[in-house]
Amino acid sequence: MNCLIVDDQKIFRELIKRWFDFDPTLVLVGECADALEAYHKILEGQVDLIFLDIHMPGLSGLELARILGDKRPLIIFTTSKSEHAIDAFDLNVVDFLVKPIASDRFFKAVEKARAIITNKNMTINSNVDEFAFVRDSNTIKRIRIKDILFLEAVRDYVKIFLADQSCSVHSPLKEVEQKLPEDFFFRVHRSFIVNIHKIDTIEGKTLIINNHFVPVSSAYKADLQKRMRFL
Repeated sequence: MNCLIVDDQKIFRELIKRWFDFDPTLVLVGECADALEAYHKILEGQVDLIFLDIHMPGLSGLELARILGDKRPLIIFTTSKSEHAIDAFDLNVVDFLVKPIASDRFFKAVEKARAIITNKNMTINSNVDEFAFVRDSNTIKRIRIKDILFLEAVRDYVKIFLADQSCSVHSPLKEVEQKLPEDFFFRVHRSFIVNIHKIDTIEGKTLIINNHFVPVSSAYKADLQKRMRFL
């Protein structure tokens, strides 16, 4: 991950850089003492993850994040005060670290960022015989697309159900849906996508798939029936 450290305190920038020595996947592409300098660096398009201080002279870290909008890199906020935590998470950042930051807390935040990047880069081909790799916590699993029974959105994660296991990826359901072959997968509820070929029974507004009960919302029921093959 290409990382940028943004903090007006040099001593803290040096601390973060020392931690980089313990994780070779963290690549330092720059360090900035203020948000405006960071803004121009980010526009160059080389940054995956920012360690961003909130309280800085001039433009604050929160203001920088808002200016960058949805196209901003992943952000881990760093601050000496916890009062802005709610504002930070409203911006959908990876994590919020309060100084002084313990090393284990730092690397936990890094793992969260790594999982997000891995899942965003997960590619699924239209051929259902293809495999996909998903990161579930600290484990990368290979799953066959056609073996997926259904998917459920749970807060900021998508839980993927197979016959003998399940795994979770940190991603919106809509993003995962876009990577699935349309001939096999269909959304039946705002929180559920099913593999049509795995449906065992339909009882009213409920699907039974391998002994799992999946709700069907009224908005999707008519389209689902059109996709089913009736004799």
